[in-house]
Amino acid sequence: MILEEGKLDKSVPIPLYFQLKELIMEEIRQGNYESGAMIPTEKNISDFYQISRTTVRQAITELVQEGWLYRVKSKGTFVTQKKIQQDFMQKLETYEEQMERLGMKPGTKVLEFRVLYASHMVAEKLQIPEKSEVIYLYRKRFADDIPIVLVETYLPLEGCEFLLELDMEQESLYKNLAKREDKKIHYVKRSVEAVEATTNDVKLMNIRKGKPIQKFETTGYNDLGTPVEYSIARYRGDYNRFEVTIFTQD
Repeated sequence: MILEEGKLDKSVPIPLYFQLKELIMEEIRQGNYESGAMIPTEKNISDFYQISRTTVRQAITELVQEGWLYRVKSKGTFVTQKKIQQDFMQKLETYEEQMERLGMKPGTKVLEFRVLYASHMVAEKLQIPEKSEVIYLYRKRFADDIPIVLVETYLPLEGCEFLLELDMEQESLYKNLAKREDKKIHYVKRSVEAVEATTNDVKLMNIRKGKPIQKFETTGYNDLGTPVEYSIARYRGDYNRFEVTIFTQD
Protein backbone atom coordinates (compact mmCIF):
# COMPACT_ATOMS: atom_id res chain seq x y z
CA MET A 1 0.00 0.00 0.00
CA ILE A 2 1.08 3.60 -0.51
CA LEU A 3 0.42 4.61 3.09
CA GLU A 4 3.49 3.18 4.81
CA GLU A 5 5.58 4.68 7.59
CA GLY A 6 9.03 5.98 6.69
CA LYS A 7 8.34 6.28 2.98
CA LEU A 8 8.79 10.07 2.94
CA ASP A 9 12.00 11.58 4.30
CA LYS A 10 11.58 15.17 5.44
CA SER A 11 15.27 15.48 6.36
CA VAL A 12 16.60 15.39 2.79
CA PRO A 13 16.55 18.29 0.29
CA ILE A 14 14.35 16.40 -2.19
CA PRO A 15 10.91 18.10 -2.40
CA LEU A 16 8.19 16.14 -0.59
CA TYR A 17 5.83 16.32 -3.56
CA PHE A 18 8.50 14.69 -5.74
CA GLN A 19 9.12 11.94 -3.17
CA LEU A 20 5.38 11.26 -3.00
CA LYS A 21 5.10 11.24 -6.78
CA GLU A 22 7.95 8.70 -7.09
CA LEU A 23 6.38 6.58 -4.36
CA ILE A 24 3.03 6.39 -6.13
CA MET A 25 4.69 5.60 -9.50
CA GLU A 26 6.72 2.79 -7.90
CA GLU A 27 3.59 1.29 -6.35
CA ILE A 28 1.92 1.30 -9.77
CA ARG A 29 5.00 -0.20 -11.49
CA GLN A 30 5.14 -3.01 -8.93
CA GLY A 31 1.49 -3.86 -9.54
CA ASN A 32 0.30 -2.90 -6.06
CA TYR A 33 -2.37 -0.81 -7.75
CA GLU A 34 -4.11 -2.41 -10.72
CA SER A 35 -5.57 -0.46 -13.63
CA GLY A 36 -8.74 1.27 -12.49
CA ALA A 37 -7.90 1.03 -8.78
CA MET A 38 -8.58 4.10 -6.65
CA ILE A 39 -5.68 5.57 -4.69
CA PRO A 40 -6.15 7.09 -1.19
CA THR A 41 -7.70 10.56 -1.10
CA GLU A 42 -5.62 13.72 -0.86
CA LYS A 43 -6.85 14.16 2.71
CA ASN A 44 -5.90 10.61 3.72
CA ILE A 45 -2.40 10.98 2.27
CA SER A 46 -2.00 14.44 3.79
CA ASP A 47 -3.11 13.27 7.25
CA PHE A 48 -1.02 10.10 7.20
CA TYR A 49 2.26 11.73 6.20
CA GLN A 50 1.56 15.02 7.96
CA ILE A 51 2.17 17.03 4.82
CA SER A 52 0.09 19.79 3.26
CA ARG A 53 -2.79 19.14 0.88
CA THR A 54 -1.01 21.45 -1.58
CA THR A 55 2.01 19.11 -1.61
CA VAL A 56 -0.21 16.08 -2.21
CA ARG A 57 -2.18 17.85 -4.90
CA GLN A 58 0.99 18.84 -6.77
CA ALA A 59 2.24 15.23 -6.84
CA ILE A 60 -1.11 13.87 -8.02
CA THR A 61 -1.63 16.61 -10.60
CA GLU A 62 1.72 15.82 -12.23
CA LEU A 63 0.90 12.11 -12.29
CA VAL A 64 -2.41 12.90 -13.97
CA GLN A 65 -0.67 15.10 -16.53
CA GLU A 66 1.87 12.34 -17.23
CA GLY A 67 -0.84 9.72 -17.69
CA TRP A 68 -0.30 7.59 -14.58
CA LEU A 69 -3.57 8.61 -12.92
CA TYR A 70 -6.93 10.08 -13.88
CA ARG A 71 -9.58 11.90 -11.87
CA VAL A 72 -13.32 11.28 -11.80
CA LYS A 73 -15.35 14.17 -10.40
CA SER A 74 -16.94 13.41 -7.01
CA LYS A 75 -15.48 9.88 -7.04
CA GLY A 76 -11.70 10.06 -6.66
CA THR A 77 -8.39 9.48 -8.40
CA PHE A 78 -7.70 6.22 -10.22
CA VAL A 79 -4.82 4.35 -11.85
CA THR A 80 -4.88 4.50 -15.63
CA GLN A 81 -4.80 1.47 -17.89
CA LYS A 82 -1.28 0.05 -18.17
CA LYS A 83 0.13 1.23 -21.50
CA ILE A 84 1.97 -0.78 -24.11
CA GLN A 85 5.55 0.45 -24.43
CA GLN A 86 5.72 0.99 -28.17
CA ASP A 87 9.15 1.46 -29.71
CA PHE A 88 8.37 0.87 -33.38
CA MET A 89 9.47 4.41 -34.20
CA GLN A 90 13.04 3.15 -33.98
CA LYS A 91 12.56 -0.40 -35.25
CA LEU A 92 11.49 -1.77 -38.61
CA GLU A 93 9.58 -4.97 -37.89
CA THR A 94 6.15 -6.48 -38.45
CA TYR A 95 3.27 -5.87 -36.07
CA GLU A 96 3.28 -9.55 -35.14
CA GLU A 97 6.99 -9.49 -34.32
CA GLN A 98 6.54 -6.36 -32.24
CA MET A 99 3.65 -7.74 -30.16
CA GLU A 100 5.35 -11.08 -29.62
CA ARG A 101 8.54 -9.33 -28.50
CA LEU A 102 6.43 -7.44 -25.95
CA GLY A 103 4.91 -10.72 -24.73
CA MET A 104 1.44 -9.99 -26.11
CA LYS A 105 -0.84 -11.89 -28.48
CA PRO A 106 -1.27 -10.07 -31.81
CA GLY A 107 -4.50 -10.12 -33.74
CA THR A 108 -5.87 -8.55 -36.92
CA LYS A 109 -9.33 -7.98 -38.37
CA VAL A 110 -9.60 -6.78 -41.97
CA LEU A 111 -12.28 -4.11 -42.29
CA GLU A 112 -11.78 -3.32 -45.99
CA PHE A 113 -9.54 -4.77 -48.70
CA ARG A 114 -10.17 -3.54 -52.23
CA VAL A 115 -8.91 -1.61 -55.23
CA LEU A 116 -9.73 2.09 -55.58
CA TYR A 117 -8.46 5.21 -57.29
CA ALA A 118 -5.72 7.21 -55.57
CA SER A 119 -6.70 10.58 -54.15
CA HIS A 120 -4.40 13.53 -54.67
CA MET A 121 -2.80 13.00 -51.24
CA VAL A 122 -2.27 9.25 -51.69
CA ALA A 123 -0.88 9.74 -55.20
CA GLU A 124 1.54 12.34 -53.87
CA LYS A 125 2.75 10.05 -51.07
CA LEU A 126 3.23 7.10 -53.44
CA GLN A 127 4.62 9.28 -56.24
CA ILE A 128 2.14 7.97 -58.78
CA PRO A 129 -0.39 9.75 -61.04
CA GLU A 130 -3.59 10.87 -59.38
CA LYS A 131 -6.48 8.42 -59.83
CA SER A 132 -4.07 5.52 -60.41
CA GLU A 133 -5.38 2.22 -59.11
CA VAL A 134 -4.19 1.40 -55.60
CA ILE A 135 -4.83 -1.37 -53.11
CA TYR A 136 -6.62 -0.15 -49.99
CA LEU A 137 -6.21 -2.26 -46.84
CA TYR A 138 -8.01 -1.19 -43.67
CA ARG A 139 -7.25 -3.21 -40.53
CA LYS A 140 -8.11 -3.20 -36.84
CA ARG A 141 -5.22 -4.62 -34.81
CA PHE A 142 -5.30 -6.16 -31.37
CA ALA A 143 -2.99 -6.80 -28.43
CA ASP A 144 -4.25 -9.58 -26.14
CA ASP A 145 -7.69 -9.24 -27.80
CA ILE A 146 -7.91 -5.50 -27.07
CA PRO A 147 -8.23 -3.23 -30.15
CA ILE A 148 -5.35 -0.75 -29.97
CA VAL A 149 -4.93 0.66 -33.48
CA LEU A 150 -6.70 1.23 -36.79
CA VAL A 151 -4.47 1.16 -39.86
CA GLU A 152 -5.26 2.31 -43.40
CA THR A 153 -2.68 1.21 -45.96
CA TYR A 154 -2.34 2.17 -49.62
CA LEU A 155 -0.11 0.39 -52.16
CA PRO A 156 0.20 0.84 -55.95
CA LEU A 157 -1.82 -1.89 -57.63
CA GLU A 158 0.88 -2.40 -60.27
CA GLY A 159 3.33 -4.95 -58.93
CA CYS A 160 1.29 -5.62 -55.78
CA GLU A 161 -1.64 -7.50 -57.34
CA PHE A 162 -0.51 -10.72 -55.64
CA LEU A 163 -1.49 -9.28 -52.26
CA LEU A 164 -5.17 -9.43 -53.21
CA GLU A 165 -4.99 -13.24 -53.14
CA LEU A 166 -3.79 -13.31 -49.52
CA ASP A 167 -5.67 -13.58 -46.25
CA MET A 168 -4.44 -10.40 -44.58
CA GLU A 169 -5.84 -11.43 -41.21
CA GLN A 170 -3.26 -14.22 -41.17
CA GLU A 171 -0.51 -12.91 -43.45
CA SER A 172 2.09 -10.23 -42.75
CA LEU A 173 2.11 -7.36 -45.25
CA TYR A 174 5.81 -6.56 -44.87
CA LYS A 175 6.90 -10.21 -45.02
CA ASN A 176 4.98 -10.74 -48.25
CA LEU A 177 6.30 -7.53 -49.79
CA ALA A 178 9.82 -8.73 -48.91
CA LYS A 179 9.34 -11.68 -51.26
CA ARG A 180 9.62 -9.24 -54.17
CA GLU A 181 12.94 -7.41 -54.14
CA ASP A 182 11.50 -4.22 -55.67
CA LYS A 183 8.69 -4.21 -53.06
CA LYS A 184 10.76 -4.99 -49.98
CA ILE A 185 10.63 -2.15 -47.44
CA HIS A 186 14.16 -0.95 -46.68
CA TYR A 187 13.32 2.18 -44.72
CA VAL A 188 10.34 4.29 -43.68
CA LYS A 189 9.57 7.93 -42.92
CA ARG A 190 7.11 8.56 -40.08
CA SER A 191 5.35 11.57 -38.64
CA VAL A 192 3.15 11.67 -35.54
CA GLU A 193 0.58 14.07 -34.15
CA ALA A 194 -1.97 14.00 -31.35
CA VAL A 195 -5.62 14.16 -32.42
CA GLU A 196 -9.00 13.50 -30.85
CA ALA A 197 -10.91 10.25 -31.27
CA THR A 198 -13.55 10.40 -33.98
CA THR A 199 -16.92 8.68 -34.15
CA ASN A 200 -15.26 5.91 -36.15
CA ASP A 201 -12.53 5.43 -33.51
CA VAL A 202 -15.22 5.24 -30.83
CA LYS A 203 -17.17 2.62 -32.75
CA LEU A 204 -14.23 0.40 -33.71
CA MET A 205 -11.98 0.66 -30.64
CA ASN A 206 -14.52 1.05 -27.83
CA ILE A 207 -13.28 4.43 -26.61
CA ARG A 208 -15.01 7.71 -25.84
CA LYS A 209 -15.24 10.46 -28.45
CA GLY A 210 -12.63 13.16 -27.92
CA LYS A 211 -10.16 10.85 -26.18
CA PRO A 212 -6.52 11.17 -27.34
CA ILE A 213 -5.37 9.37 -30.46
CA GLN A 214 -1.77 9.18 -31.65
CA LYS A 215 -1.90 9.46 -35.42
CA PHE A 216 1.08 8.13 -37.37
CA GLU A 217 1.68 8.59 -41.09
CA THR A 218 4.23 6.21 -42.58
CA THR A 219 5.69 5.91 -46.05
CA GLY A 220 7.75 2.79 -46.76
CA TYR A 221 10.46 2.81 -49.44
CA ASN A 222 12.37 0.14 -51.34
CA ASP A 223 16.16 0.15 -51.70
CA LEU A 224 15.93 2.54 -54.67
CA GLY A 225 13.97 5.10 -52.67
CA THR A 226 10.68 4.39 -54.44
CA PRO A 227 7.56 4.53 -52.22
CA VAL A 228 5.94 1.11 -51.83
CA GLU A 229 3.28 1.76 -49.21
CA TYR A 230 1.62 4.65 -47.39
CA SER A 231 -0.18 4.07 -44.09
CA ILE A 232 -2.20 6.05 -41.59
CA ALA A 233 -2.31 4.45 -38.13
CA ARG A 234 -4.53 5.70 -35.30
CA TYR A 235 -3.32 4.40 -31.92
CA ARG A 236 -5.54 4.84 -28.89
CA GLY A 237 -3.77 7.02 -26.36
CA ASP A 238 -5.01 5.19 -23.27
CA TYR A 239 -3.28 1.93 -24.26
CA ASN A 240 -0.10 3.08 -25.99
CA ARG A 241 3.03 4.88 -24.89
CA PHE A 242 5.76 5.57 -27.48
CA GLU A 243 9.44 5.41 -26.71
CA VAL A 244 12.41 6.72 -28.68
CA THR A 245 16.12 6.26 -27.86
CA ILE A 246 18.46 8.97 -29.10
CA PHE A 247 22.25 8.61 -29.05
CA THR A 248 24.67 11.51 -28.85
CA GLN A 249 27.04 12.05 -31.75
CA ASP A 250 30.76 11.83 -31.07
